[in-house]
Amino acid sequence: MSGHSKWANIKVRKTAQDAKRGKIYTRHARLVEMAARGGPDPAMNPGLRTAIDNAKADGVPNANIDRAIKKGSGELKGEQMAIETYAAYGPGNVAMVIECLTDNKNRTLSSVRSILERRGGRWTESGSVLWMFQQKGVVIGKRPGLRESDELELQLIDAGAEDIEWSADTVEVVTTAAGWPKVRDVLKAQSCEVPTAGLKFIPTQKVAVTDLATAQHLMNLIEAIEEDEDVSEIHTNADIADEIAAQL
Repeated sequence: MSGHSKWANIKVRKTAQDAKRGKIYTRHARLVEMAARGGPDPAMNPGLRTAIDNAKADGVPNANIDRAIKKGSGELKGEQMAIETYAAYGPGNVAMVIECLTDNKNRTLSSVRSILERRGGRWTESGSVLWMFQQKGVVIGKRPGLRESDELELQLIDAGAEDIEWSADTVEVVTTAAGWPKVRDVLKAQSCEVPTAGLKFIPTQKVAVTDLATAQHLMNLIEAIEEDEDVSEIHTNADIADEIAAQL
């Protein structure tokens, strides 16, 4: 079952991503708010429980989390958050799926499109890109001393794992779209920290990036888009050669 899913397309990027604490808090609050629409009780709403756990892992204050739950469940009034998904092409003809959480669609659309045009990206219709991706559950578990284990791997498979990739102290698991909560619970039962659990766009058609200039241009574009407060995640189908990734 072990493999090299590389669900995040290596995800080599500088730590400019989420460098500002304020953006981290804002992003988590919006995710909690969206999840709370399915119910304000995390015991009955696994998506909300995950959003709360992830927020707490990043140090978001309880007051921020509570306010987001109340807003999402309708207890507090305010502009409703919406998920917007945009598509684009980056340097090297790399496909990009840009997920946003916003209370102002026009503002977000204008901002993301402007960044793309200034940084060498190309806006496109979502249908021309989304066919190259599948939405899957992705769960990452971390624990000091965590190593590949047949017993744990079997538990993960029973919970719905489709692909498992081990590295030092870390396991990354790809599941069906509905299977990630069970996999998350298995890892938590093994005393693992779970910094990532939820749905991701996994590329089925990859584009090789084999020169440093293109890879650097792509990373710069991704980082610029991620600086926008409304941007939640960016997924690409870039397959960056290891020797190139090591230089970024």
